[in-house]
Amino acid sequence: MTDEPTNARKAFGDLAPQLAEITDKILFGTVWADESLSPRDRSLVTITNLAALYRVNELPFHLGKGIDNGLTKEEIVAAITQTAFYAGWPPAMTALQIARKVFDERGL
Repeated sequence: MTDEPTNARKAFGDLAPQLAEITDKILFGTVWADESLSPRDRSLVTITNLAALYRVNELPFHLGKGIDNGLTKEEIVAAITQTAFYAGWPPAMTALQIARKVFDERGL
């Protein structure tokens, strides 16, 4: 692990340094770096999964990452709308409110 703090190390590295290292090396170092999916597509998949699973703590970070990776507000809203039919209305409604806050914070 480098000396430069990562999001994982900042968030929980003091409590769970091994989990932070695995997050950095495996999740973001290997899985996110896999060229089979573009970062934009990987973000879209991640956002829809997090919305479907009601992962409200992780969703804001990944919505921002998705925007940084080239997803538009319209694409994110369409993905959440699609999710409503497969994962249910409550997770989609919650995801939309989280997305609204992220969009507002980013001036979208």
